[in-house]
Amino acid sequence: MKTYKTLDDIDFDLKRLTLERNIALEEIKGAKGEFIESLQPAQWMQTGAKILGKVGVMMFVKKLFRK
Repeated sequence: MKTYKTLDDIDFDLKRLTLERNIALEEIKGAKGEFIESLQPAQWMQTGAKILGKVGVMMFVKKLFRK
């Protein structure tokens, strides 16, 4: 446990801890926003299109090499 010698030390630590708490809350809000955005149907469609495109290219290359 930290011992304080002056009220200024206490005020300084309280301000620092308040700022750290606010930063952590903003980081949580940002992560929440990113998570909600990743659940949007548009994101799922983009991901699905990318996967289908890769599979299509692989099937096309496979057919080229079979002949």
